Amino acid sequence: MKVFIAGCGTMGSGIAQTFAVKGHEVVMFDQTMALADRGYATIEKQIGRQKEKGRMTEEEASAVLARVSRSVDCRDAAGSSLVIEAIYENMAAKRELFAALDEICGPECLFGSNTSSLSITEMARGLTHEGQFLGLHFFNPAPLMRLVEIIRGGAATEEALSAAVELIRSIGKEPVICRESPGFIVNRILIPMINEAVDLLETGVASREAIDSAMKLGANHPMGPLELADFIGVDIVLAIMEVIFDETGDPKYRPSLMLKRMVRAGRLGRKTGEGFYDYNK
Repeated sequence: MKVFIAGCGTMGSGIAQTFAVKGHEVVMFDQTMALADRGYATIEKQIGRQKEKGRMTEEEASAVLARVSRSVDCRDAAGSSLVIEAIYENMAAKRELFAALDEICGPECLFGSNTSSLSITEMARGLTHEGQFLGLHFFNPAPLMRLVEIIRGGAATEEALSAAVELIRSIGKEPVICRESPGFIVNRILIPMINEAVDLLETGVASREAIDSAMKLGANHPMGPLELADFIGVDIVLAIMEVIFDETGDPKYRPSLMLKRMVRAGRLGRKTGEGFYDYNK
């Protein structure tokens, strides 16, 4: 099967690796070849680690990498059975991309967005592939995390839903189906928890270390909520929180002011070297 992945960042490269390991031909697309090359280099590094640990032979590693190509031309999506969008969280940009792909891809091609919170129904509106359009929300790191949320938009057909479930299972993942709702399942629960932890820190209830330790030791979480915010990206946490708040209008989902200040200051977590913790040391 030919799979077209739009967006070569952390999620896009991880999803591309997942499909390539399972034997599928993958095209990694981005706005510049430098971005596509960076995503490919991430896959090379991860596959190299698998080889070093004895989990993959030299021949298997070479075969996986040979199945991944890079592109800056969305017309290379022609002939794909599956398209997955993993670009930044902006509805206008996503709709523009899918409008272009809608004219290129065949009628049987399944469209999926890896959005973590935006409306699948709005994204698919007006496309000829509207009935073939679903949310396919992978989790970071995509090659390791088993869950994929399948979000059914307003026009998705039963056939498309069944095809997506079968496809996700075929790559060794566990699909969980939900109807469209702000934040879907995991982020609707997880991101408000992180937001509450940030409010506890800002109001001086406890230190960052105490908050994280409490959730690791008391709730058996592998990572504390503030550590997790740094891992996800503080800007992404804020963006998801804002979507949930805007969509529901419920004041319990008001984004923490501290989150906003940190994003304005560029303290986005691990990817910038500083968030709730300092990663430059």
